[in-house]
Amino acid sequence: MALTTKGPKKLERHFKGVANHTRIKILFFIRAHPGVSLIGIADGLKANLKTVSEHTRRLALAGLIEKVSEGRDVRHTLSRYGKIFMKFIDEFSTLKPERGE
Repeated sequence: MALTTKGPKKLERHFKGVANHTRIKILFFIRAHPGVSLIGIADGLKANLKTVSEHTRRLALAGLIEKVSEGRDVRHTLSRYGKIFMKFIDEFSTLKPERGE
């Protein structure tokens, strides 16, 4: 498989996907509960269903989650890029500040 690099526009799409605290919470929740339904996310985060629906739509557009229909339910999992971003978030959130920060 050839290694390709993403241009600034494609990178922007991924970064905009995580540029919201609710979407970051949703990513953490989906990672902990792969295959969770929309109602499961809303219940688990104690959030409004319509709000969660819009945020999962944006996460899917950003390529960070995958949605799979299963009867009347839609199951949510992290995409390959979503998993990479979660590793980045994990590492970034545990960095210690350098002197002067």
